[in-house]
Amino acid sequence: MPRVLLIEDDAAVRDGVSLALRRRGHEVAAAASGEEGLAALPGFRPDIVLLDLMLPGKDGFEVCRLIRAERQLPIIMLTARGDDLDVVLGLEAGADDYIVKPARGEVLEARIRAVLRRTALPADGAPAVEPGPAPVETYGELAIDRAGLVVAKGGKDLALAPSEMKLLLFLSATPGQVFSRQQLLEHVWEHSYHGDARLVDACVMRLRTKIEDTPRSPRYVQTVRGFGYRFGPL
Repeated sequence: MPRVLLIEDDAAVRDGVSLALRRRGHEVAAAASGEEGLAALPGFRPDIVLLDLMLPGKDGFEVCRLIRAERQLPIIMLTARGDDLDVVLGLEAGADDYIVKPARGEVLEARIRAVLRRTALPADGAPAVEPGPAPVETYGELAIDRAGLVVAKGGKDLALAPSEMKLLLFLSATPGQVFSRQQLLEHVWEHSYHGDARLVDACVMRLRTKIEDTPRSPRYVQTVRGFGYRFGPL
């Protein structure tokens, strides 16, 4: 079962979430502050981080950015309210998903599994991998190795967060095809409700800063106004 690092300053929430996850077989390390959580990362080596946004000292936004600067570990934000600004800022800081507290154990489990599936598996719609070395797809300066889950630009590997990798793999599997935000939510995030279109927009924005020469004039992940996004044409 995935190892979960929970960073949450509210003792009641921390104990409740830890208990719910342990009952489902997870090994959980709980930290009461951002500093404590960051210190626990090297020794505990979690598979995923559940991160409260409103922390004393280093807040969740700063902790998220610090984790992202060093490792592409899946991160799910915990927010006490469905505050649009907090959610958007957290997603822009590098989080892969978010959960509004209080959340039932089955919701936590479902979101954890969905985020981890993005890390482990090729995107839906990607061509099946045949036995033997898989070819690396090249689009301009961008090289995509689906089997190895490696993306490089100009010969240099890019550090993509799990949601960024899954989104790029999904879009590039069918260049030129337009997908709505709702379709991307269902295929990439495995969500089915319209309110989370901001997950898609924030991820596209982060991805563009990494793969595009000029994020405001993208070549790879393009916006089709009124419809959604597509990969190319270059």
